[in-house]
Amino acid sequence: MSYQLYYADGTASMGVRVMLEEIGASYELIETTTEKTKPRPAEQLKINPNGWVPVLIWDQNSMYECAAITIFMCDKHSQAQLAPAIDAPERSLFLQTLVYFSSSVQTAFQLDYHSDRFADTPADEPSAKRRGYRRLSETWQIVNDQIGDNKWILGEKFSAADIYLFMLTTWLDPSRGHPSISNFPNVQRIADAVMLRPSVQTVYGNVN
Repeated sequence: MSYQLYYADGTASMGVRVMLEEIGASYELIETTTEKTKPRPAEQLKINPNGWVPVLIWDQNSMYECAAITIFMCDKHSQAQLAPAIDAPERSLFLQTLVYFSSSVQTAFQLDYHSDRFADTPADEPSAKRRGYRRLSETWQIVNDQIGDNKWILGEKFSAADIYLFMLTTWLDPSRGHPSISNFPNVQRIADAVMLRPSVQTVYGNVN
């Protein structure tokens, strides 16, 4: 199966690209942008009117939202063993973690990087940013505590949740007021281990 991926550096589409590399799927990158002043491709907007990435296309199908794509690809390519089976005990933690990343951690980043979405006026945006900084500390601490002494998020077995975690850590920028990843040693330990994977080196090696 071959995929097309609407893609921009520094976005969640990089995490989906790592997944494609891990699975060994054939794929084509369609370069797009996240800059407000630049237009998005019409086909991208047709699939995702928000104008965000990732957007994944295969056969006559398409979808967006990184967590949804992650779950879909893990189940579609179960031979890659990037997710627990549907009836496995770890499945609930896998799904819980992905949704938490998507709904809570990513929203905390948006409060800073896209503060205009959370403020009535430009004058209110600094308040949204400050809340984002605090929320990043809160959410990453919860993730750090959840990991505990585990080798990977789910325990002894690597999964797509670890890829997602790594992707999110690349957005941390202490120069903007974000907490340092060093504040969360369990998170950093997993992120450092994920960075060594060939798939991640392919996607992030020339970026970081």
